[in-house]
Amino acid sequence: MPKIQALSYIVAESTDVSRWLVFAEQVLGMQTAAAANGGLYLKMDQRRFRLAVVKGAADRYFASGWEVADQAEFDASVAQLQRAGVVLEHGDAALCAARCVQALVSFTDPAGNRHELGWGYNGGSSAFQSPIGVRSFKTGKFGVGHTVLPALPFDETLKFYREVLGFGLSDVFNFQPAPDAPVMRIYFLHAASGRHHSVALAEMPSPSGCVHVMVEVDDKAEVDRAETRREQNGVKLMATLGQHENDKMTSFYMMTPGNFALEYGWGGIEVDPATWETTYTKQVSIWGHDFSVGFR
Repeated sequence: MPKIQALSYIVAESTDVSRWLVFAEQVLGMQTAAAANGGLYLKMDQRRFRLAVVKGAADRYFASGWEVADQAEFDASVAQLQRAGVVLEHGDAALCAARCVQALVSFTDPAGNRHELGWGYNGGSSAFQSPIGVRSFKTGKFGVGHTVLPALPFDETLKFYREVLGFGLSDVFNFQPAPDAPVMRIYFLHAASGRHHSVALAEMPSPSGCVHVMVEVDDKAEVDRAETRREQNGVKLMATLGQHENDKMTSFYMMTPGNFALEYGWGGIEVDPATWETTYTKQVSIWGHDFSVGFR
């Protein structure tokens, strides 16, 4: 089966792109650059961008951008999607140029989430220079981080990711938010890169199109500094500092201008896709991560 390497980029839609510029530079510590049609690129490493913001009628998550190793893997992935009966839209020259790839196809999964699958990054290379001194983000072969997507219907969507897209299952968490509440399944899936999970599927709706995305820094102190910047800039806290049980990530969560949360973390474990055995999480976090703050 063809292999997706990593979550290459994320696309957000925005009614006011300037809100993302301030958030990216002053809170996240990312570089920004103007993109076509009034959009914005958020740069985290040597690549031209890892997050793209496009102008639109809503403030929401727009698409997950996946990367394969080469044209042969791309052609095999396209063929796999076609055999599964997935309707594909081939990216035109303008879209490929905007995403800095040789070619891409876009499609939706059974839950209605939009995906862009591409190969051949061609956006150039330049040093990352944070406007506020963030040293580096953990990207490279691991991609931008991870995304947590709504997955209703759950079983059909999970089957699509496992059997059509070829993701491996890292961890299973059957979340029960209260003793009398129904169980909500959250399954964590890895790509070929070895990041513990590049995507998680949550058995819940999300009007913004995404539950949260995660970006990872290379120093725990950067997480603490980001939390200070979040407070100074009046960004809503969605979960306090804590450490997850499954991937051991130390992080906090905040709201983005796209109406989905962003996890800012450090220290996530890696997996070997060839040997990893699925784990079964009993609790969200080893310590911290009070998500109730996001509802206050």
